[in-house]
Amino acid sequence: MEVIELFKHLVQTKSETPNDGGLLDFIQEYLPDFTAIRLDEGDVKNLYLYKKFSEGDHLCFAGHVDVVPAGKGWDTHPYEAVEKDGFIYGRGTQDMKSGVAAFTQALKEARAFEGTLCLLLTSDEEGEAINGTIKMLEYLKDKEMLPNAVVVAEPTCEKKFGDAIKVGRRGSINGYLTLKGKQGHAAYPQKAINPIHKISKVLGDMAGVNIDNGDEFFSPSKFVITDIRSGMQVTNVTPNELNMMFNVRNTTITTQKEVKIFVEKHLKGLDYDLKLTQGSYPFITNTDTKVVQNIDKAIENTLKIKTKHSTAGGTSDARFVSSFGIDVIEFGVINDTIHAINERTSVAEVKALHQVFKNLITIWR
Repeated sequence: MEVIELFKHLVQTKSETPNDGGLLDFIQEYLPDFTAIRLDEGDVKNLYLYKKFSEGDHLCFAGHVDVVPAGKGWDTHPYEAVEKDGFIYGRGTQDMKSGVAAFTQALKEARAFEGTLCLLLTSDEEGEAINGTIKMLEYLKDKEMLPNAVVVAEPTCEKKFGDAIKVGRRGSINGYLTLKGKQGHAAYPQKAINPIHKISKVLGDMAGVNIDNGDEFFSPSKFVITDIRSGMQVTNVTPNELNMMFNVRNTTITTQKEVKIFVEKHLKGLDYDLKLTQGSYPFITNTDTKVVQNIDKAIENTLKIKTKHSTAGGTSDARFVSSFGIDVIEFGVINDTIHAINERTSVAEVKALHQVFKNLITIWR
């Protein structure tokens, strides 16, 4: 197979989380020169393939074969990998079977490397992500087999292929606030404590406000209110309490402590309960690390452009990789239709991504 044929095969295989559609077996057979480690947890399947060429670094390409449900309203069948006007349409074309095809083909074609090349794939990235990449990394740590550097082939580019890589990701702090009041009759507001009135006096100073100013890598940590609920859906009773949910995509500057201080500052004197949870933690890979320096060179060698370093967007399995002290970056195709109806990516991007990864393997020092 060449990379586009491989890519179409991946897209044509329905693999909605946590089902891998048999793709991990297929990829294991596709790379027969690599030694396989399988680690399945319940319905989740995980695959680690490695090949030692010589002494040296341990470079890993990582990703997921699972996709979100296709949904309805497609112009083409979401699992037929229809090619038209230079694009291939199908669920997972951008997120992230393009990346999987590109690095799998690059590994198959690799004839030399100063160290060990490996691949890590899971079927649990789009789901709860508790039995996927994290489980394989824990296993590899126990066996003292963790890689030195990881490239996650998530879609990262913005307007033009090659224009951005991810050198980090923001964290995600979730907040659950209950503001207490005293239920009463709307005709006698002086006898009640209306939590809606209380929150309205400070909401403008909280909603959409930056908790920090960000830095050269991260945009500011913003207090984003996602839900407010209160009352009994009647006009003559004021509510007993108000429930508000919020999210802060936090930088390395802001932690749960700073979020708590922010809330306390604006709700001082009010009776409330606050619960904070951390969905993911922020991380940054220094730009002078080998993986950043080499992917920059590979992109410039292949595409003749200089890429920018970004931390924008949501989360990925790179957050698990970073937590093990491994240098990790993300690089993949343009991100503009992921999880959408009529998801698609161009043939040219997939071919170019394959060439970037081949060049990365060649120039790695």
